[in-house]
Amino acid sequence: MTTDSLSKDLSKQAGWSLFMGVLTAAIGIAMIVYPMATATVSTLFFGWALIFAGAAQVIFAFASPSAGPFFLKLLVGILYGVAGLTLVVFPPAGVVTLTAAIGIMLLAEAVVEIILAFSLPTTSGRGWMIASSAASGLLGILILAQWPSSAAWTIGTLVGTAVLFNGISRIVISGIALRGLHDFKQVTTAA
Repeated sequence: MTTDSLSKDLSKQAGWSLFMGVLTAAIGIAMIVYPMATATVSTLFFGWALIFAGAAQVIFAFASPSAGPFFLKLLVGILYGVAGLTLVVFPPAGVVTLTAAIGIMLLAEAVVEIILAFSLPTTSGRGWMIASSAASGLLGILILAQWPSSAAWTIGTLVGTAVLFNGISRIVISGIALRGLHDFKQVTTAA
């Protein structure tokens, strides 16, 4: 493969990656603008994932070597299935429940991070870890203090923000690749 053809191929791939980054960022913005729709779709997706995981657990239970693991896997499979079915059949209640779970998870993360931060030497990023802990804790408190009304924005905003930043990072990385290819072409044509 020649340098010119490799350069064209890489340029084409970086161009598509840039396009996908813009599209992903636009979808992230739409998810933030419509947080309840995003939360409902996310809840349904999570519910179906639990249903499939539950079915897999039940199937794997039959491969257990003895009764103890069989019944444990069967019980876990049934619990996954019931939880997933509940989320799929009652998405608004699922959104409210998952919002509370996110708030509790953020508070737990804040506690773990603060404990880890104080176990580190002061010169190894302790300040950043304390800042991260404070941000997680404040977000968890904000979500739980406004719960259940926070369900209207929490999941959709968090998922949308994650998708938006994924798109932005793809745009930046694609831009760097395209700039590198442009610089490479200038160097090779000058030589």
